[in-house]
Amino acid sequence: MFKPDLIWMIIGFLGQGFFSARFLVQWIASEKARRSIVPNAFWILSLGGGATLFAYAIYRQDPVFIVGQGAGLFIYMRNMILIRNETHRKSTKSE
Repeated sequence: MFKPDLIWMIIGFLGQGFFSARFLVQWIASEKARRSIVPNAFWILSLGGGATLFAYAIYRQDPVFIVGQGAGLFIYMRNMILIRNETHRKSTKSE
């Protein structure tokens, strides 16, 4: 069937696709708003694509790629936590 290297290459391309799609999402959202914004979907795609690329980097045993994607994952998760906290704070304040 498929060799592991081919499967991992497909996984890597999928991760890169998710990661690249975040820029398209951000661009479309900014055009709609007529100002530069970073929608929640940007961070979701960043986390999904980054996690997939991180797994691919581990498979490839590439320390530069592992460190780069690992650091990014921390930033994406932190931004999602900040967004969640802000949403919770706004909903609590409006009650």
